Amino acid sequence: MARLAGFPDAKIGWVAYSGGIDSTVLLDGLVTVRSRLPFEIRALHVHHGLHPDADAWSEHCARECRRLGVPLEIRRVEIPHTRGESLEALARQARYDAMSTVLGRGDLLLSAQHRDDQAETLLLALMRGSGPAGLAAMPLMAPLGEGWLVRPLLEHGRAELLAYAQGRNLRWQEDPGNRSLRFDRNFLRHRVLPLLAERWPSCAASIARSAANCAEAQGVIDLLMEEKLYKVAGRRPDTLSIASLGDLPLPLRKLVLRHWFRKLGLALPDSRLLDRVLCDVIGARPDADPLVAWPGCEVRRYRDDLFAMAPLPPRPPGGAIHWGRGGLSLPGAVGCLELLAPDGSPLDPLDLFAAGLEVRFGVQGLSCRTGRDRHRRSLKKLYQEAGVPSWVRPYVPLVFVDGDLLAVADIRTCHSDGSVGMRQFRLRWRSELGDRLRVGREEAVGIEAG
Repeated sequence: MARLAGFPDAKIGWVAYSGGIDSTVLLDGLVTVRSRLPFEIRALHVHHGLHPDADAWSEHCARECRRLGVPLEIRRVEIPHTRGESLEALARQARYDAMSTVLGRGDLLLSAQHRDDQAETLLLALMRGSGPAGLAAMPLMAPLGEGWLVRPLLEHGRAELLAYAQGRNLRWQEDPGNRSLRFDRNFLRHRVLPLLAERWPSCAASIARSAANCAEAQGVIDLLMEEKLYKVAGRRPDTLSIASLGDLPLPLRKLVLRHWFRKLGLALPDSRLLDRVLCDVIGARPDADPLVAWPGCEVRRYRDDLFAMAPLPPRPPGGAIHWGRGGLSLPGAVGCLELLAPDGSPLDPLDLFAAGLEVRFGVQGLSCRTGRDRHRRSLKKLYQEAGVPSWVRPYVPLVFVDGDLLAVADIRTCHSDGSVGMRQFRLRWRSELGDRLRVGREEAVGIEAG
């Protein structure tokens, strides 16, 4: 617990409180020393409704927190489950997602994983064929949301926690699911580790030391990979240069890619998928449109840039969207459009265009004239000049006035054939999707209406 004094900026220490023995020991231990802690203790319980007794567990947590004088927050989550996905992994991710949103800047999420949990985590990573990053298992502390995830009990074993709980006459809830051998972690806990402990009594501590050694090694690898990422960076933020990657030896190329995925917060590929990225995407022709995807990640290329991102959302519908007063919210995850004066102040489309504007997506065969006396150029040519990847183009909002193409989002502006007066304006496309895909844009370019 002494390490918790190393977080002077934390205002709140949230205890991840399930009601089980581990989190009960952690909460009780923190309460006994709370006068010496630099932050307020609160408890956080995630109710995901996966067990018939989930309501009873929440009620138990509420009673214990009232007894201890600890504020409790209960978060309810729903876990969508599709065939082939691990319900255990989905529930764990849902808990962390819910808890991360509670953390204020610098606050702590205090989790009760212990040394035996660490041993189980490393063995699971071995069964997956993980490298040093996976074998590092669970760190003592790691960034989470706006705060930190901290595991104060990581150096203590399950037997120590049980002895503490019994000595303090603590009350906790037993999850029958923790005995089910259909879960890999339970199989290791109840069958494998006890057998190992018969031969090597201190095996859990030894395995935990191996995890710590792997974590140290991974820390050195991360430092080296940061330097390499800088040298192979692509022309756009968060991309890699395919030509520069090709100059690296194959083992180093794989390390750089894995570090890149982790840094972007994306799911890591297995060895087979990583080989496909190297062959099918990096090895593709510069004018190809390759894609390698796995749950939570898509890898593509455009020219010399290698992209990795969360899966694209469904394409917007093809019909026209009327744009009248104010800004326009676009469907799905495409964002919104704003009409602005040259000084950045907002304009109403109806102030410039009596009938308003229309927005469409994915229209084929269009052309654009960027000035009164210039020739028309195809939309495909404009996309190529602006460096807009082909897989981004269906999401780019196309703005029309009286049937003429007026603007391609805030990427390019077109001279309308109709007469709409001599006023200046510009468009702003606010879009997480557009920002994430690094669409090339004009900076505050005025558009002459008319």
